[in-house]
Parts: sequence; C-alpha cells; structure tokens
Amino acid sequence: MNVELTVNGSAHRLDVEPRTSLADALRDQLRLTGTTLGCEHGVCGSCTVLVDGTAIRSCLLLAVQADGADIRTVEGLAGDGGPHPLQEAFAAEHALQCGFCTPGFLMLLAGALAEEPYLDRDERRMDEVLASNLCRCTGYAGIRRAARAAARRMRGDVTPAADEPGSHEEGRGSWP
Repeated sequence: MNVELTVNGSAHRLDVEPRTSLADALRDQLRLTGTTLGCEHGVCGSCTVLVDGTAIRSCLLLAVQADGADIRTVEGLAGDGGPHPLQEAFAAEHALQCGFCTPGFLMLLAGALAEEPYLDRDERRMDEVLASNLCRCTGYAGIRRAARAAARRMRGDVTPAADEPGSHEEGRGSWP
C-alpha cells in the first residue's frame, strides 16, 4: 500500500505492507532510527513520536493509519537554532543513562508541553505524564527536573524551581 507522510517537515511516499507499524516504516524505510523499539506492545513508550502534534506509540500505529499525517520524530526535534530546550535540559539535568528511552521521553514531553505549557506546575499531572514511559536506568528525578526546566525555558520563565540543582529538595529521592 502507498502512504504519504510528512516526517520532520519533509514529504515522503512509502510503499508498505498493510501490517507495517509506523515505527518500522520510520526506522526501516526512512532510516530514522532515533525512534527506538523496546517492548513493541505500547508499554514502554520508547517509540513515541508526534503524530499531528499528539504523542503516539509508533509501534501500535500502522503506517497506513498515519497516511496523510504530519509526523515528528526525535531527529526533527531540534530547530535550526540548535538543540530543543528539552534536549538541553536532559543533558544538563543528567536525565539519561543508557539513552534508549530518551527519544520517547523527549517526544512525549514535547507533545505534552505543547498541549500543557504549565505542566511543570502540577506535580501530580507531571507524574502521570512521565509514568506513561519506562526507564530502567534512572530514578526519574533527573527526568522530572529536565521536564520542569524545559517547560520554564519554553515559556520564557527564568524563575528557578525548588528542584533545580543546588536546591534544598534536589536529593529527595527517586520517583515514582
């Protein structure tokens, strides 16, 4: 079957089997290997991409279902001016260990923060969002700090949060 996708701003026409997942089409046909496959059951979130601005598990979506969609992968996250604020915050806050889950977290948070710019101000909601992706290497504390720092930067808010490095709450333990 033929599908047309706009991926990271570029139009693509792909010939795919009806059962090909969007993740496989991105990785195998477009060579966008930043979309990692972990569980292939939609549980881990490593394959998260933005489809028309919404965070989607690309292992669960068939490429034919994405026909005509605007897809954004981790390769398209950075802008012309350099890394995305989420990428910078993940590096600054040591929010990754092996990096396998990182693309999924970055895309999940890019979608969530675009939808909810003040997500960092609601700890319960932030925890709900982050709990949808799995990381086996970190304690989530760095990921939470990075998400908050990026949210503030994306809004242009330079007010430091209580959980930034050097604050009294920094060592409060890992999450969840």
